[in-house]
Amino acid sequence: MGETAGFTIKQAAEQTALSEDTIRYYEKIGLLPEADRKMNRHRIYHGEDLRVMKMITCLKKTGMSLDEMKPFLGLTNDSDLTAYPDLQQKLLQHKENIQQQIDSLQMIIDVIDTKLTSGRMPDQCELAEPTKKMPRAQLI
Repeated sequence: MGETAGFTIKQAAEQTALSEDTIRYYEKIGLLPEADRKMNRHRIYHGEDLRVMKMITCLKKTGMSLDEMKPFLGLTNDSDLTAYPDLQQKLLQHKENIQQQIDSLQMIIDVIDTKLTSGRMPDQCELAEPTKKMPRAQLI
């Protein structure tokens, strides 16, 4: 491998919105594979590594824990989830959880809108539990 092939850890961090420390941590815990090294032992990352880092960032934004996302990171962008029914089911359950959170937040917005437009709180204020999370046992 040539000395200039790939991305430095700084470049990888800039392109993935992860800090350098976070990238090192993800390597340490096995979320990312150990980086290739240049002759000077500096880490070097490739396009596939950046794809995985971006996937981690995306899944984190959905509230998925690092342990929960590990099985998904080995898939390629073109992987057909129907070939992985367990992962497909986990992702569907995670999506349902997110939809419940969105619905709960929408109810909160509706209450706020009512207060802003009428000056009163609605007589009925039944909000879903906004922090409802799927039990971890279902995701493992």
